[in-house]
Order: sequence, then structure tokens, then C-alpha cells
Amino acid sequence: MRYYIIAGEASGDLHASNLIKGLREEDKAAEVRGWGGNLMREAGCDIVRHYKDTAIMGFLTVLKNLGRIKENICMCSKDIIAWQPDVLILVDYAGFNLRIARLAKKAGIKIFYYISPKLWAWNTGRVKKIKKYIDRMYVIFPFEVDFYKQYNYQVYYEGNPLMDAICERPYREETFDEFVASNRLASKPIIALLAGSRKQELKHVLPKMLEMVDCFPDYQFVIAGAPSMTAEDYAPYLRGRAIPVVYGRTYRLLQQATAALVTSGTATLETAILKIPEIVCYSGEGGALSYFLFKVFVKVKYISLVNLIMGREVVKELLMQKLNAKNLRAELSEILENGEKRQRMLSDYDELNRRLGAAGASRRFAAGMVSCLRAEYGK
Repeated sequence: MRYYIIAGEASGDLHASNLIKGLREEDKAAEVRGWGGNLMREAGCDIVRHYKDTAIMGFLTVLKNLGRIKENICMCSKDIIAWQPDVLILVDYAGFNLRIARLAKKAGIKIFYYISPKLWAWNTGRVKKIKKYIDRMYVIFPFEVDFYKQYNYQVYYEGNPLMDAICERPYREETFDEFVASNRLASKPIIALLAGSRKQELKHVLPKMLEMVDCFPDYQFVIAGAPSMTAEDYAPYLRGRAIPVVYGRTYRLLQQATAALVTSGTATLETAILKIPEIVCYSGEGGALSYFLFKVFVKVKYISLVNLIMGREVVKELLMQKLNAKNLRAELSEILENGEKRQRMLSDYDELNRRLGAAGASRRFAAGMVSCLRAEYGK
């Protein structure tokens, strides 16, 4: 069968790549085409356009790029209709994917959604669009089953695919000495900086993170280089300082880190699964206006997946105006030492991992999709 998959960011690329591997196991004749990244390409997807050329975030940035977004939607929908897949699989990335869903539905294409948009965080009105355009929704958090049940919409849950990616990661047995030697790092303890995969995130979050370098001279700060970024993207923020950027080794970096500063998103959950104490960081352009819009539209108490799954504050979230040097230094100090807050966080991580369940979710999701399609098409 023919599968067209759309992922718009690094985390979507990761999950889509593992799903593709599962689809190919279940359907040996699978043809896969889509929009995504390097991991999807390595898994056997014919990539039409890379997500680094389409990723746009932030209230104001989206408004400034409406023309470009419209062009991407037009290009993508035309390619889908021309290719005529048996199913279109959308991966998160709601602003873009729900527009594509409307156009694909009109063309009579079957649509699955893998990894629900965070409708429970903001814009619950989009549930109407989900019910109208999406034939099957596959969710990766147990609380999402209850969320959609409120709207009388059945969803499918098979666990969290992050467990697959982390359990199957290479270099799981690597030592600290081996890691620093292979990456030409110092022998000092590491504080990992995960500043996001979009240029807007670098602009607004990385400078705040880097203010901590001089505050903690006994540690080395190492940036996890996003696959969509180059050395030139990081250079303006480093200002000649010798702060290493390590590409393609985020899990290896995290498992050797004493602590991490993490931009909000999937990385917050990855860091917790790997049991690294963290502080969640988020900021955006527009100052007071962005903060006002953030407070108006965000409908949940927390923005990190860690805290949402646990239903309470496990990791500190420094958002918007609260992301400043004073707060960051105070919070980081508390999780670096072997004190009560660090130990409590690590204990909470154990409970989080139990709630997420066992590995193998990607294959289970893929099996469910293929089974559904075969029942309908008889292929």
C-alpha cells in the first residue's frame, strides 16, 4: 500500500521514522512518501520537502509568514492528490496538518492522525475538525483517551513511541569518559542545553540558557545540535566562546549530563525518561503581547509533558517573563547538587516511566493501521 506521511519538526520526524519501520514490517510492499526529515528518509520515505524549510513557530512569527504557509499547503496538497496514497498519515503539527486534512478529505483520501495535536492545551474547538476530517486518531498519552471521550470520539492508544526510540538507542552502555573523549570535551560534569529545533527557539531561549555558563564554572555546558541547524545558526549566540555543539548525539549527551536546560516540547519528556534532572524553558518574541496571548490561549496548568502526565509539578517550568538569569540560576543550583529536590525529581521520573508503559508502541500502532487498511481495501 501507499502511505503519505507529514511531520513538521524533529520530534515528528523521529516518531514517523519509527512508525515507517513498523509499517514496513507489517506491509512488505509499502511505498512511503511525505514531508519530514532525515530520519524518515533513512527509514525509507521519499522526502518531498524537509521540515527545516517549513517549521514556523510563535504567534507573531506565524502571522508574518502567512503567505509562505499558504504556498506550502498548496504545494503539499497537490502532491498528495497527484500521488493518490491509500492513506495520509498526519503527525502532530496541527496548524499545517489540519489544513491539509480538509483538502485531502475533499479529495476522498483516507486520513489517519498519529500523535494528536495538543488540543487539550489550547484551541479545543479544533476537536470539531478532527471529528470531521480524521478517520482514525492514534494518541500517545493515556490522558488523551479521556480528553477525546468528552467529545464522543474514539481514539486508539498503544503506548508511547518515545519508549521505543530511547530503549533502542545506540551507545546505551557508553561511559562518561568514552563520551567526552569521542567528542573532544573536557572532563568536567556536563550541563546539557536543548534549545529546540527551530530558529525562533534559538533566538529567544538559547541566549537565556547561555547566561548560566559563567555562573557555574565547575561545569561544562554542551549544546545538543538540532538536525535542522548548522554551526552558522549557533555562532551568533556563542560570540566566540568555546561552547561545544554536539550534533546527532542528543541521547548520548543527555545520559552523560548532570542536568539539562530544555526548551518546552518532546525533549522535556525524553530528558525525563533518561532520568536527567531538568528545567523547562520557554520564551517568545513580542514581550508583553506574547505573554498576554500565551495566558489567554493556553488552557492547561503546565506546558511540559512531564508535568501534564504526572498531573503536578515534577520539573520547574520557567516560561516567558519568568525565564531570566535570576530564576534560572536559582533553579539550576537546586538540581545540580545531590539534594532533596534532585532526588525527589528522580523518584518522580521512576513513576513517570511506569505510567508510560513498555516499549514496542511504534510497531503496535503500525500493526493497527495496516490491519484497518487491509480490512477496508482487501490488500
